[in-house]
Amino acid sequence: MKSLAKFVKEKRKEAKLDQKEFAERAGVALTVIRKIEQGKGNLNLGKVNQVLKMFGHVLAPVNSKELLRKKENSES
Repeated sequence: MKSLAKFVKEKRKEAKLDQKEFAERAGVALTVIRKIEQGKGNLNLGKVNQVLKMFGHVLAPVNSKELLRKKENSES
């Protein structure tokens, strides 16, 4: 599974945006993008979702047992 930092960085680069341009389009501060891409902890979930919405994604609670079961089934 990709880390949030790697996912956001890859998607931003695919969109051919630097961090500043991406922050402006996402409506967040440049420091938010930098913290996400550096894998910093203590991120504001609302800001993270604002960034992820640029790619049609959101963070949401997931049942870890269900996720593990799906992973095991896909590997079978």
